[in-house]
Amino acid sequence: MEKENSKSLLNKFIHTPWSYGKFARAIFAIRLIVGCVFLSEGIQKFLFSESLGVGRFIKIGIPAPEIMAPFVGIVEIVCGALVLIGLITRFAAIPLIIDMLVAISTTKIPILLEKGFWAMAHEARVDWSMILGSIFLLIVGGGAWSLDGSIEKYCDKRNQVVNKT
Repeated sequence: MEKENSKSLLNKFIHTPWSYGKFARAIFAIRLIVGCVFLSEGIQKFLFSESLGVGRFIKIGIPAPEIMAPFVGIVEIVCGALVLIGLITRFAAIPLIIDMLVAISTTKIPILLEKGFWAMAHEARVDWSMILGSIFLLIVGGGAWSLDGSIEKYCDKRNQVVNKT
């Protein structure tokens, strides 16, 4: 019984029947874009700490910037890499969505209030792309061309063998 529950939980977490076949390439492309951007941005928070890491967090008023900047950098690196390879894609998308919501609320809303909609829309184009891409991946998962898809195929084959015995 316990084995059956864990199987169904795993399947619910990674299984997405509409993400196979003709949609595999599109999902892969979105994973590639979202994963590469977050991985790159996370690395840059460490490489360019004054302008993109701790210094930037101080400038925009994030509390405990010496802790939060490296934390966000690590989240972006780890979750970006997970999205890129398609491993626990849905789980990895959640912190990235939160990251983007914080980025928009702390950096883009002040621009909206100060300079207006079009200035904010211009500055927020990558943020909106990343949040929408992450929401898409949360909904559809990693797709057929991912480690999630490979794990699901392996589990399906193993379950077929177990069910025959």
